[in-house]
Amino acid sequence: MNELFRTLHFFTEPGLQQEILEHGKVVSFNKGDVIVRDGQYVKFLPIVIKGAIRVFQQNEDREILLYYVRAEETCTMSLAAAYFDNKSTSHGITIEPTDALIFPASLINEWQLKYPSWNKYILRMFRSRYDELVGSLQRLAFDHIDVRIMEYLKRKGGNRPGKIYLSHQNLADELGTTRVVISRILKQFEKDKKIKQFRGAVELL
Repeated sequence: MNELFRTLHFFTEPGLQQEILEHGKVVSFNKGDVIVRDGQYVKFLPIVIKGAIRVFQQNEDREILLYYVRAEETCTMSLAAAYFDNKSTSHGITIEPTDALIFPASLINEWQLKYPSWNKYILRMFRSRYDELVGSLQRLAFDHIDVRIMEYLKRKGGNRPGKIYLSHQNLADELGTTRVVISRILKQFEKDKKIKQFRGAVELL
């Protein structure tokens, strides 16, 4: 109990903590486990304790990354679907071994009215995701794809030279484009001596 609420330190009311212990449980997921699917009703809400969930939308063979859910965060797409008893409009899949506190989605509205710390947490999550999605939209609208690819590689590599392990398809999924586009631009980057390509990896020079 103490360890759980050291992580979830923002839930301050004893009543809320008691309800979390009563209705929730910590579940361990493996890498690649599906937390929620597009078109599925959301029956439970996860709050990540450690690890990460990739939330994305998919249309035929293309994906668009929405955001990652990391420690102390929850999925706002699932939250919104649960609030209005709608189906999920996105997929959520773990990208590494993940521990999450899960509890019935039916409690969300009740806790919103009863506990100020829960209300504040939910509003903070919505604001954080809003800012994140606006930033992604601005990059999609105003940055050329080659600029977005290089910025992504630099962020992924910690802004230092070295190998970054990901496939062309992984990179396409992260940036909402096609593998053909990624391959063409990476080939040009290699020609310009900005990167060196390996099987399943890219090295920043």
